[in-house]
Amino acid sequence: MRILGLDTSTAASSAAILQPDGTIVEQTPPVERLAGRPGHARELLPAIDGVMRRAGVTVADLDAIAVGLGPGTFTGLRIGVATARALAKAGGLPVRGVSSLAALAAGLPSGSGLPLIDAKRAEVYGALYDAGSQVWPAFALTVAALARRLADAGTTPFAAGNGSLRFREELEEAGVEVAHPGSPLHVVSAAHLCRLALQIPDSAPERVVPNYLRDPDAAPR
Repeated sequence: MRILGLDTSTAASSAAILQPDGTIVEQTPPVERLAGRPGHARELLPAIDGVMRRAGVTVADLDAIAVGLGPGTFTGLRIGVATARALAKAGGLPVRGVSSLAALAAGLPSGSGLPLIDAKRAEVYGALYDAGSQVWPAFALTVAALARRLADAGTTPFAAGNGSLRFREELEEAGVEVAHPGSPLHVVSAAHLCRLALQIPDSAPERVVPNYLRDPDAAPR
């Protein structure tokens, strides 16, 4: 199966092609890009074009498109899902929606993993994984509330993601090990997203929607 995967849950855009033989062609942003301003509108399509050219494929060669559903930045998720839908409709392809937290967790060392995405408002989006299985459902919590929950559960997981970078000191004080600041584990990899998509059924493009997990910061008056 040949899948195009893309993720825009953080400030960085990532894209990848999973080939039928299991090889991956991907464009992964540097960790430093996570701290910058979101640039999906100008970066996502060139990233997709780049991996498709390197893989030597066109939309007609794809079997499905996988997209990170978040949680994450509202504008980024809208751009990512809208792009996946548009490409899928143009090529008559199904879409497979994948949790961005699951894709982030897939890159963590085996054991107890805590993928964290910066949720603003002094909060993080996260979920707890153990040996690849999700133990806690996705949440939006302050780091103080998360520390209390981890203490109650008696667990000290390994964390990565831009949320763990933002609150590194507080997490380490709570006994959480955080990946090195320069580690690529902090980036949501479209390659991991593609591999997870192999286990997810096809959906019609219009049925795939972002998982915002909470209400947007801005509301109409």
